[in-house]
Amino acid sequence: MDDKISTSAEAVEASALPRRFEAHTKDGKSRDERTEGLGGKPAKSKSPAEWAYERLILYIQNFEEQLDNEHEVAMGFTGGDAGVLKIEGMGFFDPDIVTFYGTDPTGGKTQLVQHVSQLNVMLRALPKEVEAEEPNRIGFKLAREIA
Repeated sequence: MDDKISTSAEAVEASALPRRFEAHTKDGKSRDERTEGLGGKPAKSKSPAEWAYERLILYIQNFEEQLDNEHEVAMGFTGGDAGVLKIEGMGFFDPDIVTFYGTDPTGGKTQLVQHVSQLNVMLRALPKEVEAEEPNRIGFKLAREIA
């Protein structure tokens, strides 16, 4: 618990905002914050696809912050043998579709189209491409597109 004192108006406003909470046992870090996502629109006015898309960007940014310069974010497919997708882009199609664009480990062009009710994403760290000087950080690039 912190020592921050809030007015009743601030407390009511905070309770109306979506909350993100994380706790990690390995390093003892935790995060408890209210957020509107990235696009600036109230959560109530967003479609399920737009809201899922924005929250995924926040998760990708957080994951990338934990990577060293030798790794980039990728997505492992759950519940099947489809493998891994190096995430190079994301999108959504209102009201309920989220799309991931990228390449598989062999360099083949890959796209996943998924309904938000079936959304199940596993973020993975893959070694960056050998010829690239800097790792490709997509979380902040995606956030700039909707801000």
